[in-house]
Amino acid sequence: MDKLTIISGCLFLAADIFAIASIANPDWINTGESAGKQINTFMCVFFFFLVTTLFFIIMGIISLTVTCGLLVASHWRREATKYARWIAFTGMILFCMAALIFPIGFYINEVGGQPYKLPNNTVVGSSYVLFVLSIFFTIVGLLFAGKVCLPG
Repeated sequence: MDKLTIISGCLFLAADIFAIASIANPDWINTGESAGKQINTFMCVFFFFLVTTLFFIIMGIISLTVTCGLLVASHWRREATKYARWIAFTGMILFCMAALIFPIGFYINEVGGQPYKLPNNTVVGSSYVLFVLSIFFTIVGLLFAGKVCLPG
């Protein structure tokens, strides 16, 4: 197992942890009300867009977990790296689909915005930031796994 495979495995593991933390923490949208009202995934679980987003995130987490397992297995069987790259790519696509679907639901009464546009007094919460970090680490991990970042 070479250094780039180890680095990409660590990045995929970090992305996996960030994605799991984003699901575990219900702070997805914060309104600017004096009571500090939070719109969390459990309040809105029956809305189609949130269920779909949750599905894509969970499938992405499973993809990254399988990728980490395949990268560990590549220590003994080199061809596992090829499959790990494709499964990680699938995880990235699933995360990006979730990132596209989630903002569609900003129109609900609890949020009061429009699709892809939050009202001025509302901000995304820490869960969304963790989720975006998981997308970032997945993409960087794919660059290392594909050996795109090689000098020269």
